[in-house]
Amino acid sequence: MGNHVSDHHINLYFIALIPHLALREQVKALKKELKERFNASKALRSPAHITLQMPFKRSTQDEPYLIDTLQEFAMVQNKFLVRLAGFDCFSPKVIFVKVLDHKPIISVHTQLRQVLTDKMEFKENELTQNIHPHMTIATRDLSVEAFGKAWGEFEKREFEASFLAQSLFLLKHNGKFWEIYREFLFKS
Repeated sequence: MGNHVSDHHINLYFIALIPHLALREQVKALKKELKERFNASKALRSPAHITLQMPFKRSTQDEPYLIDTLQEFAMVQNKFLVRLAGFDCFSPKVIFVKVLDHKPIISVHTQLRQVLTDKMEFKENELTQNIHPHMTIATRDLSVEAFGKAWGEFEKREFEASFLAQSLFLLKHNGKFWEIYREFLFKS
């Protein structure tokens, strides 16, 4: 009996592209700087990522099927280069590293949305409808005043990097922060 309950445990997930470790560390350093200087720490709760599907809830019971579905989906995707340059914002709450070429990411997102609808029976309100690919370094917990100061600075700052998107990631919330839970490789 005891086991039965855990099967219906509800988990929080999201789906994203995640850069290689060295670049994750580079982005983490920016997040730490924003925490120390502008008191914004929420972005540190997840690794550097580009969201493809916003957080959604599913039971532990549904997880194997979710994993199979994502695996199958990833296997037909081509790898592509993601180039990052400079910073941008969604005023007055979010500061992010700018993604240069949105097309391949939007393409993956559109296909993923379809798969989640068809196979996982995602409802309209669960789906991320449209994406503006970005890599957040400060989010929502920046005060308006701190945002003004931080953005005034990051607006002019230089940052350049790139990574090969060669997989899709499923992240799972552990109650405190987001963990990389599964990686699904694209077509080799």
